[in-house]
Amino acid sequence: MARVLIAIPNDDFDPSESAIPWKYLRAGEHEVVFATQDGLPGECDPRLLDGRGFGPFKRLLMANQDARVAYAAMAQSTEFRNPIDWKTALVRPFDALLLPGGHAQCVRPYLESLDLQQKAAEMFAANKPVAAICHGVLIAARALGPDGESLLFNRRTTALPKSMELSAWMLTCAWLGDYYRTYLRTVEDEVTDVLAQVTQFDAGPRGLHRDSTKNLTPGFIVRDGNWLSARWPGDAHRFASELVAMLAEQQTH
Repeated sequence: MARVLIAIPNDDFDPSESAIPWKYLRAGEHEVVFATQDGLPGECDPRLLDGRGFGPFKRLLMANQDARVAYAAMAQSTEFRNPIDWKTALVRPFDALLLPGGHAQCVRPYLESLDLQQKAAEMFAANKPVAAICHGVLIAARALGPDGESLLFNRRTTALPKSMELSAWMLTCAWLGDYYRTYLRTVEDEVTDVLAQVTQFDAGPRGLHRDSTKNLTPGFIVRDGNWLSARWPGDAHRFASELVAMLAEQQTH
């Protein structure tokens, strides 16, 4: 059984990108430890649960039924209700690190946390699994290794593609403003800037089909050694399944 750290912001994290992996990890009998900025239970982006403000794009943009059920269970779990804080997480040992995403403005302290960047660097140095999805990839991209380069400098990776980020913003900006623009620069632009070659970034296939427990095929991931990345909530099942497989590999070595 592995001990996995799921780091989340205090507010506005994505329910699908946290709860689906949590569900797979618990099914695999792994221990999960949550960490928030202040050690108090986090709260996901409520708009992604109820679809408020998404108008005609509600079904496309909010969490699907599978994710909402998983989030409801996760939110009542003992580990979720009793998180540690990021600084405590920095000094405790873990077998893997999971970095979910989120795009509303309250996620910025999480994406900019030096403590979490340091934890990611520590896990990379120990060759332990580090998995990030959507905006969560920015934490690893911003973290520096011993050579002063980004942890992703020589890695293949994906993250939220520019096409997805800007499409969601354009569909909703008339009434939600910059809700979908966490930063002026897109996630893809920031990530590709820290790579040795732009070709190391893979945006994956076009399309907005979500994967599921019964059908992982629509999901897209990029794995490079101990680094695992995915693009958006529609990849969450395949992302979680691959993380569980990585933990199994780790335990057999």
